Parts: sequence; structure tokens; C-alpha cells
Amino acid sequence: MKTLRDVKIGDTVTVVKLHGEGAVKRRIMDMGITKNVEIYVRKVAPLGDPVEITVRGYELSLRKADAEMIEVK
Repeated sequence: MKTLRDVKIGDTVTVVKLHGEGAVKRRIMDMGITKNVEIYVRKVAPLGDPVEITVRGYELSLRKADAEMIEVK
């Protein structure tokens, strides 16, 4: 299983599935990260946290823990 955390800088991936429960999953979906949406990985902080992405035309920063819940292909 490949997660958003495994994606290299400059790659574009498609969301396959969101893992996680309740409020955390809801928060990720509220950010516009849903099944079949494309995500472009812009930057990763020097220590790997957070990850900066572009989704649906806007920029987001995600913590590593949240990025691990997003399965991609």
C-alpha cells in the first residue's frame, strides 16, 4: 500500500482510499481530499513534517500522520 507520505516531491498521484476514523477522516475530506482526486506534492519540510501539496487548485500543508492515512496510486 502506497501512502501520500511515500510520494516524491514533484509527483502527482490519485487518491485511492482514505483510512482513519471519525473526526480525522472528516477533516481530511473537508480539505477536499477525497477518492479519485489528484494531489501534487510540492515540498517536504527538511525533517519530513509537514508535506506541502496542491489539491483542487489550492495549497495545503499536511502532517506526516495525516499523509499516512491517504492511500494513493
